[in-house]
Amino acid sequence: MHRLAALFCLILACAAPAAAQSPIHRCIGANGGAVFTDQPCAALQATPVSANASPAQAATQATTPPTLCAATAGELRQSVIDAFASGDANRLAGLMLWDGYGRGAVIADIRSLAELMKQPLLDVDMPGDAAPAAAGTAAPPIMDTASAAPSPGQQLVLHVAGNDADGSPREWRFDLVRQAGCLWLRSAN
Repeated sequence: MHRLAALFCLILACAAPAAAQSPIHRCIGANGGAVFTDQPCAALQATPVSANASPAQAATQATTPPTLCAATAGELRQSVIDAFASGDANRLAGLMLWDGYGRGAVIADIRSLAELMKQPLLDVDMPGDAAPAAAGTAAPPIMDTASAAPSPGQQLVLHVAGNDADGSPREWRFDLVRQAGCLWLRSAN
C-alpha cells in the first residue's frame, strides 16, 4: 500500500510543473504561417487565432499568405490595406522596391513606415484608376524600372489621420513600378 501511495505522489510531483506552464498561444505570423508560442501573439507581431475558431477557420487563416507579388494595381492596393489592417510595417515594406537604397536608408524608411502605420488609414487612392480611359485611348502603362519617372497617374496615395495639432490628414505617395512581373511601390515623398 505504501508503494502505491509513493508512486501516486511521484506522479503528482511530475505532473505539477506541467500544469504550471504558461498556455500555448496559437498565432498567424507575418508570413501567413501558423505560430505556436508561449508568448502573447502581439509580442511576435503575429495575429492571434481565436480559441473559439473552428479548425477549418484556423486552417484558412493559416494558409492565406499575404500577396508578395501583386500582378495588378488592385492586388497591390489590397495588399497595402491588408498590411495596415494587420499593423505590420514589414508586410508593407515587402511591397516596396528597395534597389538603389543603402542599408541605413532602408532601415530609416522602415521606421518611417512603422510610424505611418500607427495612424489610422483613411483611404488608398490610385489617381490614374479614378476615371476610366476615354474611348479609343489606353490608360498609361505602369512605369518599368528602365523608365526615368512615372506619370502622376501611376501612383498609389495613402491618406492617414494626422498626428499634428490640427489633425488634418497626411498624404503619402508611392510610385508604381513593374519589375520581374510584379508591381512594387517606390517612395515618391
